[in-house]
Order: sequence, then structure tokens, then C-alpha cells
Amino acid sequence: MAAAGVFALLQAYAFLQYMRDRLTKQEFQTLFFLGISLAAGVVFLSVIYLTYTVALYAISAVYFAGVMVRLMLTLTPVVCMLSAIAFSNVFEHYLGDDMKRENPPVEDSSDEDDKRNPGNLYDKAGKVRKHISEQEKTEEGLGPNIKSIVTMLMLMLLMMFAVHCTWVTSNAYSSPSVVLASYNHDGTRNILDDFREAYYWLRQNTDEHARVMSWWDYGYQIAGMANRTTLVDNNTWNNSHIALVGKAMSSNETAAYEIMRSLDVDYVLIIFGGVIGYSGDDINKFLWMVRIAEGEHPKDIRESDYFTPQGEFRVDKAGSPTLLNCLMYKMSYYRFGEMQLDFRTPPGFDRTRNAEIGNKDIKFKHLEEAFTSEHWLVRIYKVKQLDNRETLNHKPRLTNILPKQKYLSKKTAKRKRGYIKNKLILKKGKRPNRKTV
Repeated sequence: MAAAGVFALLQAYAFLQYMRDRLTKQEFQTLFFLGISLAAGVVFLSVIYLTYTVALYAISAVYFAGVMVRLMLTLTPVVCMLSAIAFSNVFEHYLGDDMKRENPPVEDSSDEDDKRNPGNLYDKAGKVRKHISEQEKTEEGLGPNIKSIVTMLMLMLLMMFAVHCTWVTSNAYSSPSVVLASYNHDGTRNILDDFREAYYWLRQNTDEHARVMSWWDYGYQIAGMANRTTLVDNNTWNNSHIALVGKAMSSNETAAYEIMRSLDVDYVLIIFGGVIGYSGDDINKFLWMVRIAEGEHPKDIRESDYFTPQGEFRVDKAGSPTLLNCLMYKMSYYRFGEMQLDFRTPPGFDRTRNAEIGNKDIKFKHLEEAFTSEHWLVRIYKVKQLDNRETLNHKPRLTNILPKQKYLSKKTAKRKRGYIKNKLILKKGKRPNRKTV
């Protein structure tokens, strides 16, 4: 809406510049104030009219509901009101004839005059009485058949809508977002409980003061079900903090480790749907992490680096090297290159992206895998602590081993054997012989 308003202002400014060159100063001022007053009046009357007819409420509700799926709740009341107005008008139109028949119209005053003065009938010309059949046709209107058909169709529509709403509520909106369900060919249902499994592991196997880094979508779930501290959640208003998490996810492991150490991160949680074909995983959300991070750190993160030269976002061998080596990619596809899902696809085939991953030899230096759920939907990594000493990359130095030499005195060149001063002298005694009895 703001962009549309700026566009309208630019058009108005261009029009005023066009008119300024063709009018005098006095005429331009008059046109300017007249245009402003006219525009304000039109806007005011439009708002009043749209408010009076419920149209402004409907337009604003439709706009904001289109921004996000969860904002569909703002559209529900106005849809109910508009549908009620539509059904009311339809029923009033098709059921109104019966009401008119119960209250017949008052006869024309001219007919009353004819009854009072029957002698003056020949004085009034041009008036012909309608036949009885014609009067009945005009009173019937649309006819009882059409009214009955339309009424039944509208009632059936309302009943079907009630059944549809009940089905949608029971199958879609009543299911929790942390429990996924899939159906087999025979109609049986499989429950994918990876989220609760991972959160339970996090609650039972980590320190109660551990800090978990994840994308903000899962902040409330981690805090509520795992009882662990998160960096960002669904109520985080600090965009720079979200951008810092996005920067860590989209950077290489070394740069991401520095960010995680500065934020005191103990564990990293990601969602990966390549095994079961879950399209709402973090790889599909990854570009939003990059865009938010680029908004705060344009020198370090650039969205164009994660696309191919042809402008494609690919996870196979043709993918961007920056993407294939970033932390999110490595955490998602760690050990996935060794997994073959079925005989028709090669090892490391991503069912969500329908592609064989391009980087199968993934190794970590600062992270280690802590937990992976049954269907690989949730993966948790532990951030290693800094070592007391940095490991040496070169081989230890070898010294020349020389044979032992006897001590040489500095006073003389002769080789003399050293001795210990005041050395104790042990005298051996003789054991007395024992007499045999």
C-alpha cells in the first residue's frame, strides 16, 4: 500500500510539473489548490461511501489476508457479513411475491370514481380494463417453479458449505503443526512424530541452560516443548538479531562458528525434508535467511552468490559453490550422500528438490551431529568448545639421537671416570651356619 501511494504521488508530481510549464503562476496556484481540494473531497466521500457499504472493510481485509495465510482470520468476519447480505437479497427477491400476494395492492382511485359515478363511463376515453387472465399473469411474477428451484439451490449451497467447513476444520485446522500425517495407498495413515521426538530429546539430553539457534519459525516450539532458550522466536521484533542468525546459517562453517561463539550457542536445530519430501524445510526457506541477512550485512552476504550464473537456485553439482559450502547446506545434507532411498534414485537424492545433491563429502570441524529424528525431519548439532591449545598442523620436530658418551672433565683432556662423593660402602657379612638337630 505504501508503494502504491508513492507511485500515485509521483504521478501527481509529474502532472503538476507538466502543467506548471504551460500555465501562469496565478493560474497554477489556482489549479493546485483546486486540485488538492477536489482530491481531498473525493477521498473523503469515497471513504464515507465505502464505509457505509462495508466495501472498505472487505478491501482492507482481503489485502491483509493475502499477505500471510494466518491472517485469513481477519477476512472471516467480513466474508460472513457480505455473504449474509447476498443471501438476504436473493431470498428477498425470490420470496417477495408471496408477501405481496398476502397484501394485495390498493385499487386505483380512478376505479373508485367509476364505481361512484357510473353515468360518466362514456366521458373517460383511452381506458381499457385488463382481462382477468392478464391480471393473474402480472401477479404471478417469476412463477412458483422458479422460486422453488432457486430457494432449494440456495439452501443446498448453505448445507454443503456447512459440511465442507466441518470437514476442513476436522482434517486441516484441527491437526497440530508439530505432528504430520501421511496416507498410504490402502488408505491407512502414518503419523510422523519427528518434531515431538526431537524436542523431547532436547529436553532430556541437554543442559537446562543450553541455548539453541534455529530459524524463528521454531522458537515457540523449542521454548514450549523443549524448555530451552532460543535466540529468535515468533515474537522477535529486532530485525538485526534475526539477520545475525540468517548470516550464521548462510556463511561458511568458520565464519558461522565465530558468530555462534559470540552468541553463546550450544546447539543448532534445523528442519530437513529431503528424505520424506517435506516442502516446508529450511532449504526452501533459506533464501529468506539470505535476504534478511543481506539487508543488515550487505558486505558479507549477497543473494546473487547463492544462484548459478543462469540465475537458478540449485542444490546439485551445478549449484553455486557458496551455497554448497554454507552451514545450512552442510547441516542439512550431512551423511545424506550415503543414503539411497530406493533403487530408482542414486544416493543423496533429495525428494523435495528432485535432485541429487552436489556436495556429498561433508565434514565438520566445529560442529558434531547430536541427534537426527527417525525420518530425518529434525537434525540437531552440537557446537564444539574451543580447545585449550590449537592443534599443530605440521609434524613434530625430530632430534638426532646420539649414543651416550662418558663424562669428560674440562680440566684435563684425559678421560676420567666420574665418582660419587661420600658414597656409602656396603660390607657384606657372613651368614652363620645352622646346626642340624
